[in-house]
Amino acid sequence: MLQQPVRNIQDFLLSTYFADGLRITFGVLCPSLVLAQFGMLQYGMTLSLGALCISVVDSPGPIVHRRNAMLVTTLLLFVISIVVGLTNKSVYFTGTLLVICSFIFSMFFLYGARAASVGTSVLLIMVLSIDDVRPWQQVIFYAMLVFAGSIWYTLLSYFMYRIRPYRLVQQTLSDSILEVAEFLRAKAKFYHQNTNYEKNYAELLQLQVDVHEKQEEVREVLFKTREFVRESTPEGRFLLLVFVDMVDLFEQVMSTYYNYKQLHEQFDSAGILPRYERVINKIAVSLDEIAFALKSGGTPSLAHRLVEDVAKLKAAITEMESNSEQKYNTLGLIALKNIEVNIENIVGRVKTINSYFNKSEKKKLTKREIDVEKFVTRQSFDAKLLLDNLTFSSSTFRHSLRVAIVMLIGFVVAKSLDFAHSYWILLTILVISKPGFSLTKERNYQRLIGTVVGAFIGMGILVYIHDKHTLFVILLICMIGSYSFQRKNYVVSVLFMTPYILVLFDFLGMGSLSIARERIYDTLIGSGIALLASYSLFPNWEHEKLKEAMIEIIAANTKYFEQVTLLYFEESPNLTNYKLARKGVYVSSSNLSSLFQRMFSEPKSKQLYIQELHQFTVLNHLLSSYTATLSLYKKEHAFVHLNFEELRPMIDNTVYLLNHSATNLKIHKEEPSNVPLIRRKHEEGPPGENQTMIIEEQFDLIQKVAYDIFKLSEKIKI
Repeated sequence: MLQQPVRNIQDFLLSTYFADGLRITFGVLCPSLVLAQFGMLQYGMTLSLGALCISVVDSPGPIVHRRNAMLVTTLLLFVISIVVGLTNKSVYFTGTLLVICSFIFSMFFLYGARAASVGTSVLLIMVLSIDDVRPWQQVIFYAMLVFAGSIWYTLLSYFMYRIRPYRLVQQTLSDSILEVAEFLRAKAKFYHQNTNYEKNYAELLQLQVDVHEKQEEVREVLFKTREFVRESTPEGRFLLLVFVDMVDLFEQVMSTYYNYKQLHEQFDSAGILPRYERVINKIAVSLDEIAFALKSGGTPSLAHRLVEDVAKLKAAITEMESNSEQKYNTLGLIALKNIEVNIENIVGRVKTINSYFNKSEKKKLTKREIDVEKFVTRQSFDAKLLLDNLTFSSSTFRHSLRVAIVMLIGFVVAKSLDFAHSYWILLTILVISKPGFSLTKERNYQRLIGTVVGAFIGMGILVYIHDKHTLFVILLICMIGSYSFQRKNYVVSVLFMTPYILVLFDFLGMGSLSIARERIYDTLIGSGIALLASYSLFPNWEHEKLKEAMIEIIAANTKYFEQVTLLYFEESPNLTNYKLARKGVYVSSSNLSSLFQRMFSEPKSKQLYIQELHQFTVLNHLLSSYTATLSLYKKEHAFVHLNFEELRPMIDNTVYLLNHSATNLKIHKEEPSNVPLIRRKHEEGPPGENQTMIIEEQFDLIQKVAYDIFKLSEKIKI
């Protein structure tokens, strides 16, 4: 019973989250501890502040991007520290500067998450420096200390990467495999008797988003780092092969979709479906082993008796086929056999991945030809993008304008209150304000819960613990916890952060229970201002992006279907184009599912076409799953159709239906269209006809789903 919790703790301690927590804690704490030994704690705190601000930018990614972002941020921090320090004697000038900087640096969202973190880091130093009035000579010295602290952390991060250059890829790849394992467990639930289909679908769609996000993180690190792209070392080739095989494995997992309701109606009495559930869960355990081996440096193994269970499953299906007393539905048996064969192939791929971990085999791994440039997205930093978005039609522009106004309101409120640390109001507004209402609302709740609970924990610590050594250990634990969970779970991060701040103030001789109360008040004020503004001040609602996301997923599914069809038509199809189309489906599916989930956090009046959108999302998931199954019939099973040209009308009609679905979403028609389904009567034929029937059945399923999407697109008028 204890094995799983222990493994979860081990996984976390070996994860990139905990590594980030240790690195940031060491980088922030070290300057203060060192200079405190020489009686210069004040200078050490300023160095630590520079390190803290620069750590905001140091999120996982290619080392070149991280280094460049940290160097740019270092320069900006130095300049802003001087500008704010020289002008903060004037409240009016400071307020004006805050508005201008809040707008400019919030526009950095246009250039991606890392650029947005650069803007956040600069605004952070600005907020923390607003009340720090000092002579100009000290302002310059303060800015130089911030600069030095930033350089210190940048060098630390770069040095730690160079010590273990493969570590980040191993950790992110491990996390992506764990998400695929969770996806498999969600698929296994469909084989459970009396399962909740709606709940399972919702979980599956969310997990698909998580898998895509993690795989994108791996692509970002793997394909944009020169050492890995060149595959100049056995370790580089090993990591690339594991990732490529895991993407193919995920496609196989995606393809194991059938009408589970029908399967339960036909086979619940036979007791065969729980066997599928157990086997699939064992495959998930095997993937957990691979993920853990990547982090720990061990060698993975298959789950206990997995191979034997697959063999027994195959024998059970054969027995059902030959059972003369109980006649089962032929198509149902074919479905069971196809799922079992797919399970065998997945297990085979897991075995292959396991073999890569063999040290002697690692050296023999051959280079895999991949056009990596086509699989990564390059961020453009041209000024034209910024100029094009200086309009109210741009959600980023509205967000930036809202942040600027809200920061000004927060500044006025902070100056009006007689609090010692009123800048906490601005800090709360800064971290809570997100481009969309749903994200702001979610971050708001997380901040409030974490702050209130953390404040009570912090007060308890200060009341009952007075030993400085014990308090320092608690401070260290809270720092590591706060920085470790800031990307993984923001509630937990803030819950650790609040005691950490209270204990820190106690060490600085400013500790009192009033600090905790003040932090709660400031957080409540800042949260209230940010949430009200996101609702009433140039709000960005998710339904505004609905049409674009729906059209994108239809286009992606159409392209994917066309590429899979080419696998049958062409002797040497372009597999790069096929994989790009597959990636496009994952990206667009993830975007639509995320949008759908965020809409639930918005006011009821803004939740447009919720039922239809849910149905549309599920249908597109079905479409991509059926298309993936069709591709595997060719790639994994080498199925052939005796006369593939006979299916051309059905294929053309499917593409026609999908294209017109996108057109319906763009241009609303008053009268519904009448597009027929193309049906081909199956006739008995020569040997190999079983494969032909399966392929025809799959094309027919895809056409029917495309037809359902087409009909649904006529109802949705956005």
